[in-house]
Order: sequence, then structure tokens, then C-alpha cells
Amino acid sequence: MSLTISRAFVDAIIEQSRAEYPDECCGVILGPIGKGSPERLKPMINAAHSPTFYEFDPKDLLALYREVDDNDEEIVVIYHSHTETEAFPSRTDIAYAGEPGAHYVLVSSRKEIAPAIEFRSFRIIDGVVTEEEVSITD
Repeated sequence: MSLTISRAFVDAIIEQSRAEYPDECCGVILGPIGKGSPERLKPMINAAHSPTFYEFDPKDLLALYREVDDNDEEIVVIYHSHTETEAFPSRTDIAYAGEPGAHYVLVSSRKEIAPAIEFRSFRIIDGVVTEEEVSITD
């Protein structure tokens, strides 16, 4: 498995992670049902306002699902940042991963690698984490 994503989306996620630091940022990328192609980035608010945890506000999440249904879209990518740890799913990330068809993208903006950013993608299905290749297109 692999994720093909545009440079513009990668840059937007990295920019959001820096803007919301020291809190974790989060959001989704949507695409047409059945195509698996990320086409529309939708930053979300981290309702936890935390440097170690993210969660979508329940009202925002409900609005997101309505929007997805209304536009015949699906969630292709769920992304968030880690501010002090590597870009690898935490136990909490794994426990809350409820979209088996989604790519889970993590970026790390921890100080040890600044100004670089780790950008990695995973599949999380039934608690099993599998890293996948990321192809960035222009």
C-alpha cells in the first residue's frame, strides 16, 4: 500500500503543524468515493488544545460527516502532528483509529529535527499499524 499526495497538501499540513505548535494540529483530506485519491484538504480544530493529544470536536465531526455525505466524498487521509515525538502512531492514536480505509498521516515538528519535518503515512486496521510508502507529486 502507498499514499500518493500532492506537494501542496504536504506543505499545507506542515504549515498548519508549525502554526498550531505547541499543540498538535489535525485535519482530513477528502476525495471522491471509491477513488482513494486525496483531493480536498480540510483542516480541523484540535478540540483538546493539547501538545500530546488531538481530538475533533463532536459538532465539527458531525458536520464533517454530513459534508462528506452531501458531496459523495470519503475520508482519504486523517492527519495530525506530534510536537515532541517521532511521526509514529501512539497507543492513543491506534486506539482511536476508526477509519480502516483511511491513510493516517503523521508529521513531527519536534525540536531535535527542526527545521526539518518527518512526514509518514500508516494504515491502522484492528490495532495493527503498517507503515506505507509516500509518493509526493507536483
